[in-house]
Amino acid sequence: MAQPKRRRRRRLGARLKRGVLVLIVLFVLLVAAAGGATWLLWIGPGPTEQPTTFIVAQGSGTARIAAQLEQAGAIRGNAITFRIFARLFGSHAPLQQGEFLIRPGMSPAAILDMLQFGQPVRRMVTIPEGMPSVLVRDRLMAIPYLTGDIEVPPEGSVLPNTYDFRRGETRAAVLARMQRAMTETLARLWARRRQGSVVQSPQAAIILASIVEKETSRESERRTIAGVYSNRLRQGMPLQADPTVIYPITQGRPLGRRILRSELLARNGYNTYVLAGLPIGPIANPGRASIAAVLDPQDTQALFFVADGSGGHIFANTLAEHNANVQRWYAIRRARGEMN
Repeated sequence: MAQPKRRRRRRLGARLKRGVLVLIVLFVLLVAAAGGATWLLWIGPGPTEQPTTFIVAQGSGTARIAAQLEQAGAIRGNAITFRIFARLFGSHAPLQQGEFLIRPGMSPAAILDMLQFGQPVRRMVTIPEGMPSVLVRDRLMAIPYLTGDIEVPPEGSVLPNTYDFRRGETRAAVLARMQRAMTETLARLWARRRQGSVVQSPQAAIILASIVEKETSRESERRTIAGVYSNRLRQGMPLQADPTVIYPITQGRPLGRRILRSELLARNGYNTYVLAGLPIGPIANPGRASIAAVLDPQDTQALFFVADGSGGHIFANTLAEHNANVQRWYAIRRARGEMN
């Protein structure tokens, strides 16, 4: 009888061991499954179905970002899960400030990597050649993605170009880049100026370039007009540039009417009809091409120019030639109904 009892106990023990082993295996599988499911919350596809803009404010930490991601529906799970995985498996690099684009299906791991090492969204603002500083301020103030206020920058201190900026960046920082670009560009061009140039200082170059900029938008004419003005300055002749009459009236904004005779006679430091030499300051922000033109003007004998009716100008060496060109321009305007 004792032997069958021992066999029954052995069989029972074996069944218990198998049961325990099965339970252990099931437990391990459940843990692995739970761990795998949790891991997929970190590296698996995210729930976003459309590109989503995400803003990281200055000084934001992982806790704040995790809460924002959960609120935006950009991660599966919750903010706590994101923070734990970020601490365990993410880099300890700081989060960047700015605007980021979360792509459809982007995983939390990929989102964290983008916020730490990716490129924020870059936005663009263009300052056209010849834009006066009052309009530069207007353009920067009209951008809702920038912050802070700025004063009207000194005329001629901004280099016309297209600049990128980050959402949340200050207007002062963007303006500083524009002004630094002008300083650096002017320094390079000044170092390569033609010997004997009529302009005697970088500031004089900016002043004359701003007039050239306002007189023509044609690349092919800039050096010729710079040559005409250089000839006039050497001979002590007034530049007689209409834009210098308008500037003190509007500070660079459109006049919207014809210049009055009284304005042609005004003495204000800018009017080159009554002033010999350069005005007291720039009348716009000249581009690189106009600055280069006044530092290396076209060799020409011309002293005069007038519109030719096609958007360009016709040049003359003598006053008689110029007067004849003016009469042709008047005839064109009368034919267009612009003059009585």
